[in-house]
Amino acid sequence: MTALTLFDLVIRSMRKNIKHYYLYFFALILSVVLYFVFATLQHDPSVVERSGGSMGAAFKVAGILLLFIAGIFIVYANAIFLKRRSREIGLYQLIGLTKGSVSRLLIIENSLLGAGALAIGIGIGILVSRLFLLLLMKLIGFDGFIEVEFSTAAVIQTVIVFLAIIILTSIQMIVAVYRNTLLGLFNADKTGEHPKKPKAFMSALLAVLGILLIAFGYWLSGRMMNALLLINMVVVLATTILGTYLLFRVAIGWVLYQIRKRKQGHLGLNNSLSIAPIMHRMKANANSLTIITVLSAMTLTMLAGAYSLYYSSEKETRLVYPFDFAFDNFWYEDGQEASAQFVSELDKQNIAYTYATVETLQVDGEFEDGSAPEMISTSFGANIISDKQLQQAGADIEITESDAAHLYDAGIYWLLKSIEVPFNVGLSNSEIESNMKVVKVSEGNALNSSATTQLVVNDAFYQKLKDQFVNDENGWRISNTYVINVPDQDQLIEASDIFKRINKENDQYGFDYYSQYVRTMESSGLFIFISGFLGLVFLISTGSILYFKQMTEAEQERSSYATLRQLGFTVQDIMRGIVRKQVFVFGLPLLIGLLHSIFAIKAASFIFMSDITLPASIAMGLYALIYLVYAFLTVGYYRKTVKAAL
Repeated sequence: MTALTLFDLVIRSMRKNIKHYYLYFFALILSVVLYFVFATLQHDPSVVERSGGSMGAAFKVAGILLLFIAGIFIVYANAIFLKRRSREIGLYQLIGLTKGSVSRLLIIENSLLGAGALAIGIGIGILVSRLFLLLLMKLIGFDGFIEVEFSTAAVIQTVIVFLAIIILTSIQMIVAVYRNTLLGLFNADKTGEHPKKPKAFMSALLAVLGILLIAFGYWLSGRMMNALLLINMVVVLATTILGTYLLFRVAIGWVLYQIRKRKQGHLGLNNSLSIAPIMHRMKANANSLTIITVLSAMTLTMLAGAYSLYYSSEKETRLVYPFDFAFDNFWYEDGQEASAQFVSELDKQNIAYTYATVETLQVDGEFEDGSAPEMISTSFGANIISDKQLQQAGADIEITESDAAHLYDAGIYWLLKSIEVPFNVGLSNSEIESNMKVVKVSEGNALNSSATTQLVVNDAFYQKLKDQFVNDENGWRISNTYVINVPDQDQLIEASDIFKRINKENDQYGFDYYSQYVRTMESSGLFIFISGFLGLVFLISTGSILYFKQMTEAEQERSSYATLRQLGFTVQDIMRGIVRKQVFVFGLPLLIGLLHSIFAIKAASFIFMSDITLPASIAMGLYALIYLVYAFLTVGYYRKTVKAAL
């Protein structure tokens, strides 16, 4: 057979299989587009300049993860298509083509498909790179003009990695051709599992074990915050994965077998089209559904966490920095002099502001009666602050208890918020000891300085402590923090620039609210940008894999649909059973994945000081909505198959 004839055969084969390849080809193109965009942003000068290289490094890591996800998807999807085309490959050999010729045919076809996806993907990537860059800059809060430069390095990088994937799938095809016999190729689409009677005791034991493992993982996820944090995370992941597998492989299989047994094998039309196909592929379904469920949960957790960080950036930053600007003697050699220089510059620029001095008592503290969390020291430094002075500075803080304190410490709030209140803390210096009751652990900080824990008390109690200890020769040290607020948002940006200039000129170190807010927006915006697109690629990959598997099963069951149509059943009658099957295949992994992610988000909520229920719910809802689109596409494909069966 000449090379031209072989090439003609390749073109004919591609035309024949185009209806099966279109979604795979689309997913492949999208993977190329997204990887090229990430590579472009990694090498883009404006991104590197704005982030000092940190964004480029982040895109490099994200590109590796993206390549890993896309690579697994392409290899897995290629395996599905090879199995689906087993009869076609067998026919080629039956008419006289050698295994080498069949391998060359498949490699040429795979190379043409990959080269087409690569060319189209890079072309689209060049067109949409600016759109993605504008979206990124919008997420990180940058409003300036950005121009995307064509990146030869990004093109070369994309071509190299996807050529490696094409070579990998070509090797996969060669192995499939040479490993299978002619008889095996013709019977490949008939392979399935014969549902065996499960051993009652063992099935019940494993089913209960699976449910208990998941329950234990959920329980431990809410109690991970101790010295064994890393071990706890591994245990939660392991028990959840194993429990999910046992749930799909044993528990659900046992339930389906009991349904069949109760009906004495007479399942009826709907159950024959839903329960029976699932039981005949239970082992294969258990493996794929477990992987999809667990990875969906991890992706949902990543997406919900990223969106929650972005959603709460402003509130979280304000909790850590309650005042726009603050000067103290911890970050500055002379906080009063630095604040005077700053307000002098504000006056020169006609920037309106409020100024106040907040007095603090610097003390040594200790958690008493074992109230400290395991992961922090029992001893700590603290500032005792009067609520009245904070109110005069503009803070909305009031302590109604006459002899108790509210504890503020944004740095370790994620550990302290689980402490049962009230609890006692000891206060001491070299000569005197006292104690104080803490009745509330509050969010964030009372003052911008995060060098010490802050104990806010009623003003009368503060004066009592001050009179008792400050007059002692070894008394506690009094310090002042000078706080400034700028009410106008536009002037706040200008004031922040002045603050940074003064810090730079005097070689001082300090954070103002607005600068920290910008940094937080940049990091959380970058995180949601990367996690969003990684999640999109994963969603497309897993949805496509389920879609491809169902396409294959629909073709395998085409003869059954033809028989049912000949017996007088309508398309609608048959589709009712098929829809029930798709509810299981798509709905169950999604629901269990959502449940896993809810507990994972709950476990990870320690990093947030504000409520993340709304952003997490929005992220999960969008994920579920896109995921269900694949279910509707699958039902539509089944409907076409059923209509064409007669």
